[in-house]
Amino acid sequence: MERWFIKNKVADYKKIARDFKISEFLSKLLVNRDIIDYNLIDSFISSSLDRLHDPSLMKDLLKGADIIRDKIINKRKIRIVGDYDVDGVISIYLLYTGIKKCGGNVDYVIPSRINDGYGINNEIVREAEKDGIDTIITCDNGIAAIEQIKLAKELGLTVIVTDHHDLPFVVDEAGEKKYLSTEADAVINPKQKDCNYPFKGLCGAAVVFKLIQKLYFIFELPLESTYCLLEYTAIATICDVVDLIDENRIIVKKGLELLNNTENIGLKALIKETGVEDKEIGVYHIGFIIGPSINASGRLDSALKALELLLSNDLDHANLLAKELRELNEERKQMTIDGVEKIINIIENSEIKKDKILVIYEPEIHESIAGIIAGRIKEKYNRPTIVLTQGKDGVKGSGRSIEGYNMFEEISECKDLLLKFGGHPMAAGLSLEETNISQFRKKLNENTSLTDDDLISRIYIDMQLPLEYISFKLIDELKLLEPFGKGNNKPIFGEKNLKINRGFVLGANKNVLKLILENENRKIIEGIFFGDIMTFENRINEIYGKGELDKIYKGIGNNIKLDILFYPSVNEYNGNTNLQVTIQNYRINK
Repeated sequence: MERWFIKNKVADYKKIARDFKISEFLSKLLVNRDIIDYNLIDSFISSSLDRLHDPSLMKDLLKGADIIRDKIINKRKIRIVGDYDVDGVISIYLLYTGIKKCGGNVDYVIPSRINDGYGINNEIVREAEKDGIDTIITCDNGIAAIEQIKLAKELGLTVIVTDHHDLPFVVDEAGEKKYLSTEADAVINPKQKDCNYPFKGLCGAAVVFKLIQKLYFIFELPLESTYCLLEYTAIATICDVVDLIDENRIIVKKGLELLNNTENIGLKALIKETGVEDKEIGVYHIGFIIGPSINASGRLDSALKALELLLSNDLDHANLLAKELRELNEERKQMTIDGVEKIINIIENSEIKKDKILVIYEPEIHESIAGIIAGRIKEKYNRPTIVLTQGKDGVKGSGRSIEGYNMFEEISECKDLLLKFGGHPMAAGLSLEETNISQFRKKLNENTSLTDDDLISRIYIDMQLPLEYISFKLIDELKLLEPFGKGNNKPIFGEKNLKINRGFVLGANKNVLKLILENENRKIIEGIFFGDIMTFENRINEIYGKGELDKIYKGIGNNIKLDILFYPSVNEYNGNTNLQVTIQNYRINK
């Protein structure tokens, strides 16, 4: 069940169109994405590198860069402690490459997802002290490592934190949040309350990129030499699903340009191995093909393999590593399919189905894919979902949320039941005793303010767009909004009461439906649907009868009327070019 709503954002989009010399159509789409601040609009339309913010504005960034400079000059040993996901691997690559270029003595460690869990731990700290490390720099983690950093300071280590996650806090007796402080020598995270950096939405790798920019400046390296790092930063930005506005948009636009002409041996090998060598690589290819392949090493093996691939200078070795990553990702995909089936079976055959927040324990699921499965279950049921499994040191889990439910804050209310947890409003990771699972599930559901109405899936439409308004010029305008992603979603348009003049089932696997559509003004256009064709046919049978469905495929006049949500595009086939709409959702009118 879903509801459709047309966005009705209040702003003077006509003035925006005049001031920025764009069409009212494009202005309305920007307003719909809450891009109304003139500085934000300017950086959105003119996504040039000179729109990147000054790194010095970020709290402790100058301090951190000065510390690293002194350590490099004095030949101190530096160790980077990263994370095992794409953002973490890329962050390490950037920081390691940057410090090396400045002449630093640096190495790195990546915690094992299974053996160590997320972030820096006491064992990593003690190992660093034993190895004669002078300075630890965390990336994509560390903001919540209060005790681990305290230990590092007690052992005489210098600690610099670079992170982008929400700050940890406790709730006092008065119900007020009290944010926890760390003993780190420098904490570089734009989400700190007293940080005046103008954009808070960077991923971990982008925070590191800003630090490297300042480090290069200190060592009198040209600013332009940092820009070659944007192809890697773009991968992390896309895969960490941060809002593609402000700096993130600039990073991704420039990064994709560089990535399509990459000279990195490892990336070239992975691009070839995953079958996207001859394609123009975009957000989709990074988010659903290349990124998951990098991620797979940290899930099922060691994230060091992915980092080794990026650092590789040997083509044969790079090809071997790329093949391993692709195979690991294929294994991960099958494990995910099996895990989703198990979780759905548990939900459908238990009282959990009645819960507003789904907390499901399945000990046989590999802990590395619990988050992916939670995301799939969240999409199916449109409810915040936490999938728990049996890890090496007890029950571990990952959660994925829906809009309007701050998972990080809600789980914080249950902190007394947990051993460890961290995350942000839309996702979280946690561990707890098996005996506390039932109480954790109960407390989350009892405390929630979610209503039944909140759990109904909502689709927000940019505007009704009559078919006769679709043109090649309009499609060119839409390209100005690319790249699409979180915070800048691909526009959704709607049209009502369309006739179906004819239908065709296409594709080798008969999984594409082409419909010849006609609106009330007799404008005709092709519509392509890649969804569940059987369900589409069954709905028509239920409402109109099989006879009317048969008429569609025979091209005979019928009584069926369709409302659609779509995105306009250009179809090029056998030298012919024509306009079409890609149908994303539909409603069959009675």
